[in-house]
Formats: sequence, C-alpha cells, structure tokens
Amino acid sequence: MRKKVVVAVAGSAIEWYDFFIYATASALVLNKLFFPAFSNSAGILLSLSTFAVGFLVRPFGAALFGHFGDRFGRKPTLVTAMMLMGAATTAIGLLPTYASVGTLAPLLLVLMRLIQGLALGGQWGGAVLIVCEAAPAHRRGFYGSFAQIGVPLALICSNVIFLALSATTTEGAFLQWGWRVPFILSIVLVGVGIYAQSRLEGVDSAQHDRPNRLPLVDLLRDHWRETLQAAGATLLNAAAYYVLAVYVLAYFTTGLGFPKSAILTAVIIAAVVSIVTIPAAAHLSDRIGRRKTYAIGAVALAIWVFPMFWLITTGSIVLATIALVVAQVFFSCTYGPAPALFSEMFGHQVRYSGVSLGYQLGAVTGGAFAPLIATALYAEFGSSNVVAAYVAGIAVLSLVSVALISQPRMSTSDTSRAPAAAGPRRSQVGLLD
Repeated sequence: MRKKVVVAVAGSAIEWYDFFIYATASALVLNKLFFPAFSNSAGILLSLSTFAVGFLVRPFGAALFGHFGDRFGRKPTLVTAMMLMGAATTAIGLLPTYASVGTLAPLLLVLMRLIQGLALGGQWGGAVLIVCEAAPAHRRGFYGSFAQIGVPLALICSNVIFLALSATTTEGAFLQWGWRVPFILSIVLVGVGIYAQSRLEGVDSAQHDRPNRLPLVDLLRDHWRETLQAAGATLLNAAAYYVLAVYVLAYFTTGLGFPKSAILTAVIIAAVVSIVTIPAAAHLSDRIGRRKTYAIGAVALAIWVFPMFWLITTGSIVLATIALVVAQVFFSCTYGPAPALFSEMFGHQVRYSGVSLGYQLGAVTGGAFAPLIATALYAEFGSSNVVAAYVAGIAVLSLVSVALISQPRMSTSDTSRAPAAAGPRRSQVGLLD
C-alpha cells in the first residue's frame, strides 16, 4: 500500500503541477512568446484559449484511457498517462518561440496542450483505482484520498517555483529562459512512471480471464446513470476549487487591490491546510459514510461561501486567509471521499471508464468556466453575494446527484483481488451510508 500511495500522490501531484504551471505561464509569458503578432490583451486571450483546449479534451482522454484501463489493466494505463504528460510538458519547455519558427510555434503549443489534456483525463482514474482497489474496505476512503492530495501539492509547488523564478531572475532572463525551467522539471514525471512500472507488483492481479472488450460501450449502455451521478457530484468540487484557487486571485488583486504576493500566500496557506483536511475528511467517510460526509461539506460550503466573501471584502489579508482556510476545510469533506465514492459506484470491468469519464465530465462542466462565470456575475451585479449564490446553487445540484447514488457495486470483499461483476448487480453490503 505504501508503494501504491506514493505513486498515486506523486503521479497526481506532478500531473496537476504540469497543468497549473501552464495556466500561470499562459497569463505571464506565453502571449509574448507565442502570440506576439497580436495586441497584449488579444495575446493573453489566445494563450488562455490554449489552456481551455486542455480542459475540453479531458473527457476524451478519460474515454480513451478508461477503455485501455478496463481492457488491459490499471497499472500500464496509468503509467502511460503519466509518462505522456511528462513528455508533453517537458516538450513545451523546449519549444521554439514565434520569433524562431513563426506560426509553427503556436501550432506546436496547441498540440502539446492537447496531449496534456488527454493524459490528465486518464491519469486521475488510474491513480484512484491503484489505491482504492487494493485498500482494505474499512479504509478505502482514507487511502483513496491520497490521489486528491496531489492537487494542493501541485498548486503549492507551481506557485512557489514561479515566485522563486520571478524573485531571482530579471524580466529579460525570465522571458528568455526562466519560464522554461518549470516545464523541463516535468521530466521527473517520466521517472515516476518508470518507478511505478518496475515496483508496483500485482496491481492488476484481478484482471478477468475474459476482459471486457468494449467497456465504454457497456458503460454508456448499462451505467449511464452512475456516470451522470459521478459527474454531478464533481460539479461542486470543480466549481468550488476554481473559484477558491483561481477566481479569488483576480478578485483580490483587481477588485480589492491586494498585492499579488499576499493573496498567493493566502492561497498557499489554504492549500497546505487541505493536505491535512482531505485525508481527515476521507477517514470520516470510512466511519459515517461517503454521502453523509459529502453532504456535510456541501451544505457547510454553500452557507460559508457568503461570509467568506464578506471577510475578504474587509480588506484584511488575515481575515481573508482565515476565510479561505475554513472554505478549504468544508471543501475537503466533498473532495476527500470522492475517489472511494466513485470507485464503489461501478463494477470492476467498467470501473476505470466510469470513474474517469464521470469525474472529467463534471470537472469540465463545473470547472472550466467557473472563473469566467464568477467574473461575469461580479461585473454585472457588482456584488460578491451573487458569486456566492452561484457556488451555493452548484452545491445544491451536486447534493441531489449524490443523494441519487444507489448502493455500491464494490462490496467489503471487492478489492483488486476480488473483482465485482460489471452487470447491474447490487451489493448486499452498503459502504456509502
């Protein structure tokens, strides 16, 4: 289990690190290096559009890697996704700029971004199942949550690296070579993939003698309700995360005039707290049930988001940091149990496809446009209460989705050593409640 947890955490952290550094670079430098023929604002929009491309292909990555994960095994599929992400991100750090090769540069950038999105779409489900299918049933939530810890770790690392580079290089040096360093460091992910390939034994020991030839077809035919329920449960996690980690950056700096370093520090502190609260919430779900833990977090977050913005608008960075930390605690109650919750919704032969596709559909629907929607609402109504109401509304939709989830298909004896059937059988043992 230790090896599996290490691979899940490291793989998830570096995959999301790759995703986050691209988001930061697209706002800071990519517009100047790859879209210099356009105005500054148009260049930023174009570079951010390449960031959106990675979001939109994630469900396709989930479908693609989900098929191979259910057909040929979890470990080789996860390793392939990890190494593909590492190779694509490292390649971005080595790309020639517009000044060197002209329009070929942005085309290559978009191609690498497409590969990043496909790889991320397949990575999450693999990392989750590596630990959930091997974990003892009574600790499945706790172990599964370690795949989620990679997200705050990645956020911390990406922000710290860019802050360090900004502080130690001149603007000219940063534009010339400094921006490449975070991308090239992603070669570490390839090393993690090689380690996982060589050290994780027995992950797929429960692979069926007659593996499902068309898992995606079976999923969409027999388990489309569960897939939509998983997507609905992910809506809140995605929307809340990108509001708390992305939108608040613009709200703090543009709307309230906070220094960038101050708000980055507040976001980093909240992320550090979530490294502890995510597994703690998942452990709680092992004791009282997944849906109950999720409901506690969703209701609390829907209520807290209003005073959170009130505290932020006081102009006190201390109160703002406290507001974000409390929000992360409630967010952890919905985010931590998600891997075990989703894993228990699907039979073994379609589990990789179901977990991956459900999660990525919800992530794209709830997260891709959340910062944009929040910004537009604030611009239209001039009140943070409207943004808070938007998050609360998403919480209600996700609560309904979670309430509709039926008894789990992964019973107390259904680990990777005892696979469940892929059909519509229902477990006699309920782990959710």
